[in-house]
Amino acid sequence: QVQLVESGGGLVQPGGSLRLSCAASRSIFSIYNMAWYRQAPGKQRELVAIITSDDTTNYNDSVKGRFTISRDNAKNTVYLQMNALKPEDTAVYYCNARRVFKIGNYVDYWGQGTQVTVSS
Repeated sequence: QVQLVESGGGLVQPGGSLRLSCAASRSIFSIYNMAWYRQAPGKQRELVAIITSDDTTNYNDSVKGRFTISRDNAKNTVYLQMNALKPEDTAVYYCNARRVFKIGNYVDYWGQGTQVTVSS
């Protein structure tokens, strides 16, 4: 089992910044891909950013150039640095850990979600 605890959400003005943190209960980054998803009211949950166990990163087009995903292996923590925030970034943000097996199967773990609200 992997527990993921998120923090760092809150209310921020447009153009502001937040850094979300996701602390894992054990060392997993060598074998798990880590990602941030978000879900806004009335919308599907969407992938925001992903960082793989070999440090490959990918971003949703809507956040490219503004958000950065990173990890600190020693702290078992993954981060999402969010800059130049827009009202449309308002959503519940979820941390995800996925272990992909060679067969092609996988297992997912999810954080509880943290609310990010961008408003003046």
